Amino acid sequence: MTTGLAFGILAVYFLMLIVVAHYTSKGADTNTFFTANKQSPWWLVAIGMIGTSISGVTFISVPGAVGVDKLSYYQIILGNLVGYFVIATVLLPLYYRLNLISIYTYLEQRFGKWSYKTGSSFFLLARTLGSAARLFLAVQVLQLAIFDAWEIPFWISALVTIALIWVYTYRGGVKTIIVTDTLQTFFLLTALVLTIILIGNKLELGLGGLISTIQESKYSQMFFFEDFSYKHHFGKDFVSGIFIAIVMTGLDQDLMQKNLTCKNIGEAQKNMFWFCCTFALTTLMFVGLGALLYIYADKIGFEIPARTDLLYPKLALSGEFGLLAAITFLLGITAATYASSDSALTALTTAFCIDFMHIEKYEEAQRGKIKHYVHLGFSALFFVIILIFHAVSSQSIISTVFNIAGYTYGPLLGLFAFGLFTKTPVKDSLVPIVCVISPILTYVLDVNSKEWLSGYQFGFEKLLVNGAFTFIGLALLSKRK
Repeated sequence: MTTGLAFGILAVYFLMLIVVAHYTSKGADTNTFFTANKQSPWWLVAIGMIGTSISGVTFISVPGAVGVDKLSYYQIILGNLVGYFVIATVLLPLYYRLNLISIYTYLEQRFGKWSYKTGSSFFLLARTLGSAARLFLAVQVLQLAIFDAWEIPFWISALVTIALIWVYTYRGGVKTIIVTDTLQTFFLLTALVLTIILIGNKLELGLGGLISTIQESKYSQMFFFEDFSYKHHFGKDFVSGIFIAIVMTGLDQDLMQKNLTCKNIGEAQKNMFWFCCTFALTTLMFVGLGALLYIYADKIGFEIPARTDLLYPKLALSGEFGLLAAITFLLGITAATYASSDSALTALTTAFCIDFMHIEKYEEAQRGKIKHYVHLGFSALFFVIILIFHAVSSQSIISTVFNIAGYTYGPLLGLFAFGLFTKTPVKDSLVPIVCVISPILTYVLDVNSKEWLSGYQFGFEKLLVNGAFTFIGLALLSKRK
């Protein structure tokens, strides 16, 4: 695929998003930006959530990780399904009953001001770092597909990528995001299915043959039960998957903001049910795609990149599967990453405006100005963090994202768990100290786990350890009657 063709395809794609944003943002005010006036159809939210949850990390990094971790990532997905059930039956009813815009307002009602600010701060930190890491993948692909050939530096690629998100989200907010994410989910799934079909044609195999080939390959192992010290032991990944879903969806303003735009709790729960089914199937196809990419690369002697995240883009964009595969890959990775990043930018803006700027105190004209400045500020922050990732990142982005989650979402898990499962008040002013110390203790334990715990390696369960430290710290701060 030529550079000019790639640029033309993406130009048409973003023009389409801008047109959609223009029509969905007509008559929009700050309430529309934050809640979509609570008029979103549940099925539209469910489709859009697929694209938001999958992101460019799943699209590129999950297939790439199969070469090292085989199909073990699906152990986490099975745990996710249990976590989504908890969200639908415990957290969503709570948020609707309290009529929340920012879900961290619950912490103020339960504990006090300092807990509220701390919870929102950890979300802002977690989502900013995690979304910037995801967006970094998209910038890498655009650099590979277009800007390298034009000798344009990486920082310009990053700036253009973020500017495009800002253009189509700054007015309509979550109302626009729900529609554009649905559209982007369609492109993402189309790219996934077409790539599998095209690999099947190259290997001269039908669907049954592809499944058999994966099962007989060295990449086929999905479940790991033998060595509990192994970081991807089934029990560790499954339990981690439960809590990853709870914190990265149920305690995350981004995903919950979409759910809270549904008309009522019944529609929100219906959305979560259908999202679970489609998410499980889609992710299964992604790990299968990863195995097929490695099988095909082994067959033709294709050199596996040192950074496995680049295997899929290099194969697709090199023309190995034909022009159609290159086009669909480019659209798919762009759609996957933008569907995640645009909603994150909107959620970060919402949380900061509600939780720190207390935007509800101002008149509409002033509220609009504050919202625009905050939106622009987070866009600039994304840009800076992407440049940092470009300078220092050497590991798989999926590992980076979950490592970030382990340290930044853990305090949120501890705060909400203590709030929901106890009725004990705490010394609110000391909560920020507990939430800062907990990740530090988790890091120290992780670094020394092999020596202290007879060779035990922490995987994604760092999140649980972090949350447990926070829970214990809150218990120590309890106000006893």
